[in-house]
Amino acid sequence: MEKEAAPAAGDPEVQEPRRLAILGPGVLGSALAAWAARCGLEVRLAGRDAAQAGKALDRIRRRLERVRGRKDWPEDAVEAASGRITAPSGLEEALSGADCFLEALPEDEGLKKEAWSRVSGLADPGTLLLTGTSSLPLSTLQSCLAGHRGLIGFHLFLPLERMRIVELVTTPGCPELSAARAEALARRLERRVARVGDRPGFAASRMALAQGLEAMRIFESGLVSPEDLDALMVHGYGHPVGPLELSDRIGLDLRLRIAEGIFEATGEEAFRPPPCLRELVARGHLGRKSGRGFLDWTREGDPR
Repeated sequence: MEKEAAPAAGDPEVQEPRRLAILGPGVLGSALAAWAARCGLEVRLAGRDAAQAGKALDRIRRRLERVRGRKDWPEDAVEAASGRITAPSGLEEALSGADCFLEALPEDEGLKKEAWSRVSGLADPGTLLLTGTSSLPLSTLQSCLAGHRGLIGFHLFLPLERMRIVELVTTPGCPELSAARAEALARRLERRVARVGDRPGFAASRMALAQGLEAMRIFESGLVSPEDLDALMVHGYGHPVGPLELSDRIGLDLRLRIAEGIFEATGEEAFRPPPCLRELVARGHLGRKSGRGFLDWTREGDPR
């Protein structure tokens, strides 16, 4: 059987993305809403209810006020972006007329499956369906989409203003038109595209997680302090932050869930969560968001 030809960038079927619906007004969803609006898209941000989405919209507008006047956020850009984001009353309203939809919920398989089952019954057949998961295999979510083909992984990196790449994940049999439309959205969002196949953790999360878990094991052995361990990677290898600080920024509870999921799916020892990670999470030391993880985040700015 001949492989389906990839549509060219100028193919009329590869429509220019205009309206993006986002489910999940958390860190990723809110950041994407602001940036997509900055890039000229009409954005609809949905949550579990209108109140949650409305609060997220208020936070986004306050954040836009704080960046007003920066080189990348001039006055007119802030005003235009703020006017392009709305918080509909529910998921059905958010999806109505949207040509792209991205699910940006936490890395919880049950939560995501429940959401995709709802989306399956509401989304127009022509809506491009994307998930922001960084670790769950697409095949586990695709099964919830009766009548829809071509669910695509659209793994973005934070902060969006600096991390100009997206890990675009496709499954065998995914229509090339869907992949081409996802790439068109990435270009609109000023992202470089890295296309990878579907497996637990994809490529980026596997690499980053393996390094982070190994750093935890080295720390656990008592060989080096967390600050010095991170300094070795920052000043020795040029990483923007060290693996323990990165883990704290992501959230140790999320790192633990992802590690457990990949280890369960693959059995690879590199992804077995070390005891120190489990202990910190059990004690409520989740990283930056709780004030304490491998590092101390109780002061403003960088960890101490």
